[in-house]
Order: sequence, then C-alpha cells, then structure tokens
Amino acid sequence: MKRLTQLGVPVGIVMIVVMLVVPLPAVLLDLLIAANIVGALLVLLTAMFVGRPLEFASFPAILLVMTLFRLALNVSATRLVLIDGYAGKVIETFGHFVVGGSLIVGLIIFAILLIIQFVVITNGAGRVAEVGARFTLDAMPGKQMAIDADLNSGLIDEDEARRRRAEVHAEADFYGAMDGASKFVKGDAIAAIIITLVNLVGGFAIGMAQRGMSAGESVTTYSLLSVGDGLVSQVPALLLSVATGLIVTRSAGSNDSDMGTDIISQLTARQAPLRVAGFAGMALCLIPGLPKIPFLLTGGALLLLSTRVQSPEAAAKANSLAAAGSALALETGRNPDHPESLVEDMQVDPLGLELSADMVDLVDPQSGGDLLERIKGLRRKVATELGIVVPLVRTRDDVSLPSRTYVVKLFDIEVARGEAPPGTVLAIGDFLGSLPGEATQEPVFGLDAKWIPAEMRHQAELSGATVVDRSAVITTHLLEVVTAHAARLLGREDVRLLADVVKRSHPNVVDELTPALLSLGEVQRVLQSLLDERISVRDLVRIFEALSLRAQASKDLDGLVDAARGALGAGVVAPYVADGTVHVISLDPVLEQKMLESLRAGDQGAVIALDPSVLQTVLTQVAQSLVDAENRNLRPVLVCAPQLRAAVRRLVRPAVERLPVLSYRELTGNAQVRSAGVVSGRAGTHAMEVVG
Repeated sequence: MKRLTQLGVPVGIVMIVVMLVVPLPAVLLDLLIAANIVGALLVLLTAMFVGRPLEFASFPAILLVMTLFRLALNVSATRLVLIDGYAGKVIETFGHFVVGGSLIVGLIIFAILLIIQFVVITNGAGRVAEVGARFTLDAMPGKQMAIDADLNSGLIDEDEARRRRAEVHAEADFYGAMDGASKFVKGDAIAAIIITLVNLVGGFAIGMAQRGMSAGESVTTYSLLSVGDGLVSQVPALLLSVATGLIVTRSAGSNDSDMGTDIISQLTARQAPLRVAGFAGMALCLIPGLPKIPFLLTGGALLLLSTRVQSPEAAAKANSLAAAGSALALETGRNPDHPESLVEDMQVDPLGLELSADMVDLVDPQSGGDLLERIKGLRRKVATELGIVVPLVRTRDDVSLPSRTYVVKLFDIEVARGEAPPGTVLAIGDFLGSLPGEATQEPVFGLDAKWIPAEMRHQAELSGATVVDRSAVITTHLLEVVTAHAARLLGREDVRLLADVVKRSHPNVVDELTPALLSLGEVQRVLQSLLDERISVRDLVRIFEALSLRAQASKDLDGLVDAARGALGAGVVAPYVADGTVHVISLDPVLEQKMLESLRAGDQGAVIALDPSVLQTVLTQVAQSLVDAENRNLRPVLVCAPQLRAAVRRLVRPAVERLPVLSYRELTGNAQVRSAGVVSGRAGTHAMEVVG
C-alpha cells in the first residue's frame, strides 16, 4: 500500500502530460471529467473542515496538479469538439442544461460564471495570499523571539521550542507557496476564457467549412459544446478557487475547530445581534409593496433563535459556578462541612497564585487558557536548574481582588502582585509610542512595556517589539518569585526526598553524612544558604561529600556552606560569566585587612565590627560601583578573601541584594577576570574603576 501511494501521484502527473498529446475516447473523457468535479469538491470540503491552514499543507501542490489535470481535460475536449463535433455525454448534458432553449441566455450565464470566477474569487484569493505571505515572513523574527523568551523562562522545553520553530518555518513556507499557487488559479481562469473562445470561433468555422452546416446550425451545435466544455471546467475551477480563498483567509477558532462550527457558534453567540436583525426583518414588512410572508418568516426565525442564546453575563456566571463546583468536588470529594475538609482548608499552601474574576479564562482550557500547563513547565525548569522540587502551585480565583490583577502568595502571605488585562498582550521594547495601549513595566526586569490589544500583536512584532501573552507574563513573574524564595520553599520533607533520591545511586554518601554527622535539619540549612544566593543544589553528591569531610572537623554553618561552594567549583561563578569574562568589584587591600581584624562571631555567623560610618561608606561605594557597571551592561560580582565572604554577604545584602559575593578561591575555570571597580571604604573617595 505504501509503495502504491508513493507511485500514485508521479504516475498520475505523467498520465496528465500524456493526455495533452494523445486523443482520448469520449467515454474515458466522461469518466475523467466526473473524477475532476468530485475531486475538486473533496478539496473544497477538506479546506472547510481543517482547523488550521497547516493541517492542509499539501494544498498548493494539490492545486497545481488539479489545475494541470483540468487543462489537460480542456485540451482533450477541444480536440473531440473540433474533430468529431461530439465530446461525450457529460459535456453535451451540461451544455443543454445551461443553454436550454435560448443560446443567448446560456452564453450570458456562462459569461457571468467566468466573471465571478476571474474577477471576484480568483483576484481576491490571490491578493489575500500575497498579503498573507508578506506578513507571515515579516512576523517570523518576532515569533522566533517569543519562542526564545518562553524557552528562557522555562515555559517550554527544548523539544517544544524546536517544534514551534519548525511550525513557524512551515507556516512561512506554506503561505509563500500559496502566493505562487494563487497565480496558477488566476492563469487557469484566463486559459478557460481563451479556450472557450477558440472552441466557439474554431467550431463555427469548421462546421461551415468542413461539415457543410448552415451558419445557424453551426453556431447552435458548437456553442452548445463550447459552453458545456467550459462549464465542466469552470465548476471544479470555481470549487478550487473557493477552497483557495478559504485556506488563505482561515483563522483557527477555539480548539482549532472546523470552519462550519466557528461560523455557527460565532453568529449565534450573542442575543443582541439576533434580536436586532429579527426586528429589522419584520419591520421591512411595513414597506408598501414588499411581500410580507418571507420577511415575517426570516425575522421570526431569528427572534426565536435569540431566545435560545444565553446572554454573555449569564453564560459567564454559569461557567464560573460550574468551575467552582467542579474544583470543590475535585479538591475535597466530600461534604465541605466534614471535619477532614475543614482541616484541609486550614492548611497553609507553600505557594499560591490568585487571579481576579476576569482572569479565570487563563486556567480554562475551553477558552484556550494554558496557564496551568505553563506552571507545570515552570516546576520542571526549577527542578532542572536549582535542583529542588517546587511545591504544587495552588491556583484559585479571588473575587476580592481588583479586576485584571493576580497575586503570588508564599505560605499565604502576598509576596508579589501584577496586572494582566484581559484581551491584551504585553509588548516589550523601546519604540512603543505608536502602539495603542497602557504603558507599564515588565514585572521581573523592569523593562519599558505596554499592554496592547491582542489584535495588534502582529503590528507590534513588525515594529520590533517582543510580544508576550498574559500567561507568559504571569509564569515569568512566578518563576522569579520562586527563584528568589527557593530557600523558604525547601522544607525538611523535601530534603529527605532529595536524600532518598541520592541514596538510590550513592548509598554510602548519604549513610556517611546523615544522621551520623549532620541531621536533616543541618543539611537543610546548608542547602537553604546555597539557594539563598541562587546557587543550584542539583549536584547533591558532591555537596554531601564535601559536607561529610567538613562536618568531621566543625559543624559551623558558614564553614559547611563554604565547603559545599568549594565542591561545586566553577559552577558557582558560571552564571556570572559573559563572553568568557567575569567582571569583579574588589575590596581595597587595606580595607580588607581591617575587615579581617574586626571579624567577630555572632549568633547568625561571623560579622564585621567596624565603625558604622566606615561600613556605610563601604555600602555606598559598593552600590555606586554596581550601578556604574550595570550602566556599561556588565553583571559584576563582589570578591573578597574566603574568610570574609560570608560576613561581607551579610553586610551588603540589605543594601544591594542582587550583587553576588564570591571569594577569590571561587574564581576558577577558564573565565578571564576583569575589574569593574575597587571599594576603598574611605569617605570622600569614589570607587576606582579599572578596565583591563
């Protein structure tokens, strides 16, 4: 069967070429004409029932083959008409049906069909295909950037990104091919007109000169055959032209449903248009001279249909109640007043996302909402990057929230809030002034952005902006919150789970560490300290080995954390390396020596006991150095002696939390180290910048 499908189309094309030069008997021509009409009808129906144009990606090739087949049939029919004066029963019957008793009326009807085919449908489809191809190609860079943004934020994995990129390229190829294929449709319409004229003029001349017919008899005979031949060609040509128009104007509806479902559901989705149209139809009965019954029937039918359509408010309320009831049934599975249900309601969720009532569509798959799926992707991304399992995100609606607002909660305490207006997308870029919408800032990086209407997405992408949908904005914001508070989300049970996973492959490592040397609580504090500085704990084997060695000498938390950081090696500095270079802000040797001498043990670890005014000067200079480096598009780190690292981190964190603190020992690997500034700690001086 596979071999047959591989050879079927090539053999068919060869046979079409043969038809152009080899005469066909009238019986075989009838069969091929019937196949042509039915095949064109099949193509039209397929175009109507696909959800997206790419589901019928072979349409341009089919259009070319069908056009070539139809032209071959025209040539064969013309040969029979001019030689035998007979081209089979199909052409004769179509000619009699259209011409009927009046040759002039038949020719006029045939001319109208040609005008509809050539002027209206073919030209329109060709123009739409040309514009669609141009805009699809122009939008490719923006779509690629959106895919990269989703990949970088963890909303999709590499396989999904690869699939989306392939789909973008396939879409561009498809519309480019449709632009060319529409030219075949237009050329075919012109060829049909010329062939029909040739049949009329040539048949009239042959009938009088070779067959001895009178002028009237020759005109009647050959006009009937010419119109019949043109009609059997124009019917499938018209079907294919309509299919071309449907394909290039197709936009996917909800759930990629077929065109018929989209049209009916959208025309009957609202009461007001149906009622206004119904009353308008019945009001036309008041015009004198117009027949009453047709308008009464059509207007009454629309009014009756409007009574069966829910208003948007009622439909939204019903959907909300149904969703709430379903969620309650899924969450509890029992009476809400049952003690176990009350206990469950009392529990505090580690991580929660609350949406205002007008944003519930983001979690409703029936409305195209994919927020829950994106959150699943976020949990996978955090697991692969930070090495922890993020708790399930409890997503719910909150009617007390202002419209278009979402809130991220950590242990039932709000830690972040943002807005995502319904019907909009977020355009991020520098040149957004020409776009309508509400100016704002991207919630994670603080970039200039604007909420624009969703239908303006394509125009924004053409202007060079990066366009992100609402679900992506919320998920990216949620990812930043999770990363910033990963230490708080790592519970004791999570540590036990991670230890059990390591024990399956390295049982000796775990058995040696806990509970013999460190308790789970002490291991948890070390891992939390690493996560607090955004260091991945995926490599638990090396971390546990380093903790085992360090714990034999001391269980001091700072020492345990430094041992774990040392075991991770270049993995600590790797996130801050750009183009093979790490930019550092260092401490003046004199200042560093003073800090070492003033180092004191505290309840929460070592602290620097210098004069407060000196410490304030140090913090000011560190902050200024960071700003100067960031203004040069650098992402620096603060480096100091290993003995000072933990204490310096505690010192600078309240003032400049985003500045990582590393020790000299951690600047390992092949990265080149360049100075971005030196902090002296002396009042009245500025941090010295050294570039080299």
